[in-house]
Amino acid sequence: MTNGVGDQMVNDVVNNSNSLSVFDFDGTLTKRDSFVPFLRFAFGNRVFARRLVRLVVPALKCIGRRVTRDELKEVLIHTFLTGIEAKWVEQKAIEFCQKYWTRLMRPSGLIAVASQVNSGAIVTICSASPAMVLKPFADRLGIRLIGTNLETQDGMLTGRISGHNCRCAQKVARLEAEYGPLASYHLRAWGDTRGDYEMLAAAQEPYWRHFHNGGGKRHSPIAKIKGIRK
Repeated sequence: MTNGVGDQMVNDVVNNSNSLSVFDFDGTLTKRDSFVPFLRFAFGNRVFARRLVRLVVPALKCIGRRVTRDELKEVLIHTFLTGIEAKWVEQKAIEFCQKYWTRLMRPSGLIAVASQVNSGAIVTICSASPAMVLKPFADRLGIRLIGTNLETQDGMLTGRISGHNCRCAQKVARLEAEYGPLASYHLRAWGDTRGDYEMLAAAQEPYWRHFHNGGGKRHSPIAKIKGIRK
């Protein structure tokens, strides 16, 4: 099956409490990005469009490699979430999850998550998207969550990231900060972008675009990813 639902490595998992199963969120468990659609949902089309204009120049600089993806993410967060009440964002995240769950989530990904939970593994999302936005999704899946943390002061978002954007090497660092050395676990990891390479490289069982139809497996960079560990 092209989407991996019946894949032996997913469904016939070892019942092992020392297994750690880690899923990227956007594009892996979902069919598309979630954070920008969340901002559009939360602020409404008019405000979203007006503020999005401010990102045109930074986005062009990112395309020209004069601004990094992390820096562009910081501009996005600053533009939309400076001086916003954290509880308001949390409530909007709940509403967003309820409204868009079926449209966003990949059925094959949901099956895989449930399979890992039933196996007795520790199961977590590890995503660059704000943890505050993804918490309702993790709660509904019944799994743990590591995401980019947003800075708050007196209940208000400052528009800044607390710590680092949770992508690339930071995914491994955050996982080890939460669970200890990854070498202590049988690690399974699912990802779909360059931001997941280091996490996949640390895994005994890396899955690249496992829930995508066809193309991801034909052009898998797993051999290249494994080279990161050498």
